[in-house]
Amino acid sequence: MKRFGLIVISCILFFGCKIKEKPEFLGLNKIKVVNVDSQNITLSADALFKNPNDVGGILKTKGLKVFVNEKKVANIVSEEFDVPSKNEFTIPLVVSIATDSLVDKNNLGSLLGSLISQRLKVRYQGEINYKVLGFSSAYNIDEERIIKVKL
Repeated sequence: MKRFGLIVISCILFFGCKIKEKPEFLGLNKIKVVNVDSQNITLSADALFKNPNDVGGILKTKGLKVFVNEKKVANIVSEEFDVPSKNEFTIPLVVSIATDSLVDKNNLGSLLGSLISQRLKVRYQGEINYKVLGFSSAYNIDEERIIKVKL
């Protein structure tokens, strides 16, 4: 009888938790330059999500690339991020870019123009993967912004 009760309680808990849909990707926020020095430029962004489900899951970046002035300069690799249930949440995306990777013979005019105007065109492109209870899906990210650089 105890075993039957345990099975019933387990079923109620398992089936009572709803997995309606994957969390909704709301966009990238707060894309900004965090630090600039002679060797690196550090960029940060927040990927904003909303999870309507009773259960969480795991998010991880996969092949998320950063472009500055149309040139690929970095890949973002993050550890797995635990998704909270029934909540809005952000995933920080921080990348450090070597300033010498921005210098290109064909792109030098563009870089100098950006430094003079103190603006960079930054683009995030790739995937963030979501996993929960054996279910997996991907969010395609492709967002571009013009950001100010304070030297």
